[in-house]
Amino acid sequence: MKQALSFFLFLACAFSSHAQGVGDIACRAYPPTTESYKKKLWDGYEISLGPARNATGAGEDQCTAAIYNAAGKVVFRTTGFGVIFDEDVTGMDFDGDGKGEVVFQTDEAGGAHCCWIYNVVTLAPKPHKLFDVGQGAAVSFHQDKNGKMIIWELVGGTTDYTSGMRRPYAERVYRVKAGKLEDATPEFCGEIFAKTREADDWNHTLTPENLKKLQSAKKFGGEGNFELDDVVSALLSRALQRVLCRQYDEAMADLNLWPADSRDEMKDNFADSIKTYSPEFTARLGGEPAPK
Repeated sequence: MKQALSFFLFLACAFSSHAQGVGDIACRAYPPTTESYKKKLWDGYEISLGPARNATGAGEDQCTAAIYNAAGKVVFRTTGFGVIFDEDVTGMDFDGDGKGEVVFQTDEAGGAHCCWIYNVVTLAPKPHKLFDVGQGAAVSFHQDKNGKMIIWELVGGTTDYTSGMRRPYAERVYRVKAGKLEDATPEFCGEIFAKTREADDWNHTLTPENLKKLQSAKKFGGEGNFELDDVVSALLSRALQRVLCRQYDEAMADLNLWPADSRDEMKDNFADSIKTYSPEFTARLGGEPAPK
């Protein structure tokens, strides 16, 4: 089974893969790619990738990639600061129909070595995009023992209380059902909390002594207190993971370990960081009924 990535390992791997490219078929705005590429797929389909002819120069539309059918018609296109044809993942069967998909990576962050969105496109029974994934910090693709696709995504929490290198992170897991992403994180939470290096880090860092230091601290994040980075990161990462695992009571217990004089402010910032993927816990933090 897949082990969760540590953030520092992620940084090294992400910088390497995105800076150098996955395979050779890639376009970037900086340094600018001058070549265009074509590659035949299967069933008469072909890709074309390279600098966009109509780029504005603003940095968000410098590169483009398209899939063409046998008649030369574009059936899918993606455009961004950079685009990569992911030859390592293309051909994997995401939707369980026995046929492989085509996967691009599109840079939506202006070359900041993050936020490369994976565009997963099926060609059967007719070409269309299945889904995008990768709005978090890192993505990895695996198959379970039955050959079904499992997608792990590293997602970030609030940036207000740590240095950038120690931002809280947690794992979210998807399965693909009927061609769409379905959150399957709770299915993997036993593994996440029992066997990962992150769980070991939480257990070794969140000692009674360190929590006492945290609870007596007065300033955090941008106000200049970074000596508690490891403790703050571990606590908020564990709380975030518990939210993703829908362990809401345990997540609230973690957040209540925060210093009382700034706890309400921290909860507001925490809620803002998770509102797009956990409206239930966001409502709970705000004292509101959970959305139906």
